[in-house]
Amino acid sequence: MPETQEDRPRTATNAPAGHRPRRPHRLFVVAAFVALAGCGLSALRGPAGAEEAASANRALVDTAATTEVIGDVGNALTRIFSYDPDDTPATERAAADALSGRAAHDYRRLFPQVRRQAPAQRLALRTRVVRAGLVSLTGDTARLLVFLDQVATRAGRPAASPAAAQLSVTAHRHNGQWRITEISSR
Repeated sequence: MPETQEDRPRTATNAPAGHRPRRPHRLFVVAAFVALAGCGLSALRGPAGAEEAASANRALVDTAATTEVIGDVGNALTRIFSYDPDDTPATERAAADALSGRAAHDYRRLFPQVRRQAPAQRLALRTRVVRAGLVSLTGDTARLLVFLDQVATRAGRPAASPAAAQLSVTAHRHNGQWRITEISSR
C-alpha cells in the first residue's frame, strides 16, 4: 500500500497549509523544569560556602562536645550570677575562674555594687539555668542561647517569684577549660 500524506510524519515541508508543525514541547517543558528545580535547590542551600560553614559547626554533629560546653557554661553562669550576702568573695572567685575578655571586664565593673549592697540589704540571689542551647561550636569557640531563672531573697522575707532572663553567651576553650568571653541579654 502506498504511503499517503496522512501516513507520513508532518514536517515543515509536508504540513497542510495553515497548519503549524509540531515542536518538541515536552522536551522544552522538561528542560525548563530541570532548570527551575536546580535554581530552587541552590536557593534552599543558601549562599556559597554555607554548606562548608554548617559542616564546620560541631554543634550539629558532636553530642559529647555539645553536652560538655552546655554543662560547663551553664555551671559557670549559675555560680557567677548567684551570691550570698555573707560570701560575695566566693562569687568573685567563681567569676575570675569562668570569665575572660569583655565578659570579665564588664563583671569586674558591675560586681562592686553587689559587694556593697548585698550585705547591707541582706540580699541573696539564686540563679538556675532552665534551658541552654548550643547555637554553634566551631574550633574552640562556642555560641549559646541560655534561659535563666533568678530568685532574690532578703533575710526575714519570703522568696520573690523567679525572674526570667535570656542571654547570648560566647565561650572560648583555653587550656581545656571553657571560659565565657561575652554575655549579652536578649
